[in-house]
Amino acid sequence: MVKAEEKKQNNIAEYIVHMYQTEELIRSYEFDLNKINHFVISRIPISIEAKKELLLWYAALIETMKKEGIESNGHLSETKDLVNQLNKLHLDLLKLKEDESYQKVVRSATPYIENQISEAKNLITDPIQVCLNAVYGFLLLKLDGKGVTKEQQKMLDAFGDMLSYLSYKFKQHNFLNSN
Repeated sequence: MVKAEEKKQNNIAEYIVHMYQTEELIRSYEFDLNKINHFVISRIPISIEAKKELLLWYAALIETMKKEGIESNGHLSETKDLVNQLNKLHLDLLKLKEDESYQKVVRSATPYIENQISEAKNLITDPIQVCLNAVYGFLLLKLDGKGVTKEQQKMLDAFGDMLSYLSYKFKQHNFLNSN
């Protein structure tokens, strides 16, 4: 839980991908907290107190996922809200033509985003969601021991650059708003 909160504070895109992974982990253990405790939490080298805290965090996520009816698929509403905030920030930065660095990052990613939207048959049109889905999908491939092509790596790099920039701006924006 502490790790997730750190990610949420420091790199919002990484946090979102972490939450996608956590949702799938919960589904793969069929929402069984005992299995999650036995096969996941008990194997993490952290204190007993931290394990208890993590167990409570998973229990809360399980309860929320059930309340929101996303047992088979979908994402937590809080996570979707964060994606929407990132997308709003993306659109705001595009309007600010003076942020040439972001404009350049977006230009590099745009052909890949358009290709992914086309491959998804326009079911997903939000460029930030496209980037997050691709990064998450390739994380799953990596966990499965599968590699990526050079072209896929270029796409991932472009998406990673865009998400990193947005995460930096998101953290900066939230910091400024909290003072």
